Amino acid sequence: MYDCHTHTFFSDGELGPAELIRRAEVLGLEGIAITDHVDSITLAPYLEKMLAGIDEIRENVGIEVLVGCELTHVPPSQISALIDRARSLGAEIIGVHGESPVEPVAEGTNRAALETPELNFLAHPGFIMEKELELAARNDIYLEITARGGHSLTNGYLVSRASEKNIENLIVSTDAHAPSDLIDHQTALQVVKGAGYSRPEEILKNNEKLFMEAKYA
Repeated sequence: MYDCHTHTFFSDGELGPAELIRRAEVLGLEGIAITDHVDSITLAPYLEKMLAGIDEIRENVGIEVLVGCELTHVPPSQISALIDRARSLGAEIIGVHGESPVEPVAEGTNRAALETPELNFLAHPGFIMEKELELAARNDIYLEITARGGHSLTNGYLVSRASEKNIENLIVSTDAHAPSDLIDHQTALQVVKGAGYSRPEEILKNNEKLFMEAKYA
């Protein structure tokens, strides 16, 4: 299990980076990406702090770690430029907070995100539209099946629409904010099965593929 979407107390998570990484390691994960919520104000200071100390942690744990971010509740018109800025500042993996039905995300966020090929994944995309699915496939951007309560309400919708269009670039992530949000390999399979995807192991392979693409980009 490679978890490509988690949070620490640098945004709204409960744990510091070291504890989050340790708990993931004990749970048996192979890799974890820390992707705290950022916007145009917090992006630079967050990445500066995380990247300054992450190598010291990496050298002393038995799990692979990526530092990235999740652009959250930013105006759609800013998304492309902020993705480019995040990459230039050293973000190794970049997500955008999609149009989940349980949060007031601005309409047009999904489309603006998926029009930007530098994006790695769109988190909990909600009631994603057909043209947005096509953009995700065209730009090789992964769409998230989420284990997080609330956001997970539309997992089945995502899987159903993606299957209709033969879209296979799906991942499963926790969006972890608390220790109890982290999941192991078997639980990840259950989340994917529960969303209606018949080949859950393929989704976990996508997780590893995304993680490694981001690591070696």
